Amino acid sequence: MKICSFLPSGTEILFALGLGESVCGVTFECDYPEEAQSKPVVVYSKLRHGLTENEIDREVKQFSARKESLYRLDEEKLRGIRPDVIVTQDLCHVCAASPNDLGAVLSSFARPPEILALTPRAVADVLSDIQTVGDACERSYEARQLVSSIKGRIVRIERNRSYRPRVLCLEWLDPPFVGGHWVPEMIELAGGVDVLGRAGEPGYEVDWKTIVSSDPDVILAMPCGYHRQDVEKELGSVSFPPEWRSLRAVRNGNVFAMDASSHFSRPAPRIIDGIEEMNQLFRSLKLPLKKSASGIALESSAQLRERR
Repeated sequence: MKICSFLPSGTEILFALGLGESVCGVTFECDYPEEAQSKPVVVYSKLRHGLTENEIDREVKQFSARKESLYRLDEEKLRGIRPDVIVTQDLCHVCAASPNDLGAVLSSFARPPEILALTPRAVADVLSDIQTVGDACERSYEARQLVSSIKGRIVRIERNRSYRPRVLCLEWLDPPFVGGHWVPEMIELAGGVDVLGRAGEPGYEVDWKTIVSSDPDVILAMPCGYHRQDVEKELGSVSFPPEWRSLRAVRNGNVFAMDASSHFSRPAPRIIDGIEEMNQLFRSLKLPLKKSASGIALESSAQLRERR
C-alpha cells in the first residue's frame, strides 16, 4: 500500500500505527518522527520564508481574500507515486492542504486514490481519526490499542487534578489569537479553565482589551506551527503592547512557551503528551518561579516537574 500524507498530524498517525514503510509522500512540515523527514515532499507552502508572525498573518489574510490556497502540490511526484490512499484534512485551510487542493490532479489518475479527509474538532475526534486511518490502512488492531492507551493516560490525569488555574492559550501572538478546537478541552482535561477558548470551535483573533479583562493566572504561548525553542524566541521578539505587562500571569512570571507543533496544533497521538505536560505544570504553579527581565518564566514545565 502506498500512502501520501498532506498534513503533519496524518504523518504522525501513520507512523504511530506502524505504516512508516508505506508512507511515500509527506509535506514540507512533516518532521516527526525523524524518519518522516527522509520521505519525498509532495506538499509545499506558498508563504515566503523568514516572515514575522505579523507578516505571516497579513499574507494569510491576503491569500484568503483572493480565495487562493496556501499550498502547492507537486503533481508530477504524486503521479509518479500513484498512492492508494491520501490522508488530508478539511478543517483548516490555513493549517494544511485540503481535498480542494487536489483539484485536477485526481482526474489524471487511472485509479483514483482513497481520500481520507480528517476533520477533528475535539479530543474524541482525534482518537476517532486514528481509528479511521487504521481501518482504512489495514491497522485496525494497532489503532484500537493506541486509542486505548491514550484513553488510559487521560483517566490517570483526571485522577491527578487539584489546582484549577485560569488559563489563556494563545495560538498566535502577533496579532493575538485564542486557541480553539481540541485545545480548550485539553486544558480542561489537564485541570485548567480556559478563559477565552471555545471548545470545538476554531481559534479566533482577540483584542487586548478582552485579554486584559480575562486576566488569566497562566498564559500558554503556542503559536501554530512553532516548536518550543521558536516560541521562546517569539516571546522575546514580539512587541507586546503596554497591556501585556498589566496581566497577572506576566507579573507573576506564569507565561510558558509550549511546543505547539509537537503537542497542541497537530491533532495526533502526541496531544496526550501536551495534556500531561499541562497537568504537571498546573500542579507545579505554587512553586516559586524565576522571572526574566521581560516577565517571562525562564523555567520550562519539564524543569518544574524535575523540582517536584
